[in-house]
Amino acid sequence: MKFLLAPDSFKECMTAKEAALVMKEAVHRVFPDADTLLLPVADGGEGTLDVLTYATGGTMVETRVTGPLGDPVPARYSILGDGRTAVVEMAQASGLQLVPPARRNPLLTTSYGTGELIKAALDHCIEKLIVTIGGSATNDGGAGMLQALGAKLYDANHKPVAFGGGSLGEVSRIDLSSLDPRLRQITIQIACDVSNPLVGPRGASHVFGPQKGATPEMVSQLEANLTHFADIVRKQTGVSLHHVPGAGAAGGLGAALLLCGGQLVPGIDLVLDVLSFEDKLTGADYVLTGEGKIDDQTPDGKVIAGIVKRARKANVPVIAFAGSVLPGYERLYEQGLLSVHSIISKPCTLDEALARGAENLLRTVENTIRLLHVKSEESGACKS
Repeated sequence: MKFLLAPDSFKECMTAKEAALVMKEAVHRVFPDADTLLLPVADGGEGTLDVLTYATGGTMVETRVTGPLGDPVPARYSILGDGRTAVVEMAQASGLQLVPPARRNPLLTTSYGTGELIKAALDHCIEKLIVTIGGSATNDGGAGMLQALGAKLYDANHKPVAFGGGSLGEVSRIDLSSLDPRLRQITIQIACDVSNPLVGPRGASHVFGPQKGATPEMVSQLEANLTHFADIVRKQTGVSLHHVPGAGAAGGLGAALLLCGGQLVPGIDLVLDVLSFEDKLTGADYVLTGEGKIDDQTPDGKVIAGIVKRARKANVPVIAFAGSVLPGYERLYEQGLLSVHSIISKPCTLDEALARGAENLLRTVENTIRLLHVKSEESGACKS
């Protein structure tokens, strides 16, 4: 039998690659001679950089950039195996994990470091740039990134505007003429896993601001500032970013990358294309996938939904595993998912679940595969 092992990461517990290795061990406990193909995946959030680099035989490049709080932080980007494509993961430079909980304040955090990573990647004479924009600590509309790439943001006194979403309300003029010209000479794909607009009830500030430390009062200020910033952009460029699906990703970084000539694409589709997922499906009997949580958002373009959609076309059944399975996932069955399994077998704390994630995944996958073993034996008996 052939199993394609294509999990996402189990956040704060296992990377996608580690989860795939656990699945491999579980499969071989039941089918020692099985063909197991490891294909860790991601949807544009944290971990996408590692997944794409690993899958294509790419090269990681280490550097230092400006972190979300303005301090230098170590960060990585990569050049993929084709030598012509760079991947920048904004979480490396501007991610929420870089800000201690007590200091999370999207009025202050900046995406400047993401712009520095992009600029460093451009030095490699690339033809294509993939920017993954999940997991941000920022709500600055990508203004910091634009500044790092050469754009000028001025207040009413013609002074440069300070970093952070709290300063966007002071923007009086934006000059994009000094943006790095190399941006217009390459293809830019913006990988994201949400379709939220820049502003409004489903916009960056209201939906994601609280996750980044924003109080209700901050959310109101951030919403007003992002709206003002988008108004200035529309007035000066004729481009309306307010309600573009995906523009609100990463605190508005999606919108700013559109100004750089980028194209928003579903993260999971981009990743599966780069991984040549359909080719890997050839001859597979089952796909095993999974992530930390499966809920009502999962059917709407997340990793598992993207895998199910493509595997269904190839008539390959998909089995999913997760740390928690919450109501709303049932639509995945309509999309073609065979079954879904929580790896938690008894009540426990979050810390206990994270500490035992690998052993819980191993046990649950093995138990599930044993059912397939019975089915395989019955099928063989019928043939004889």
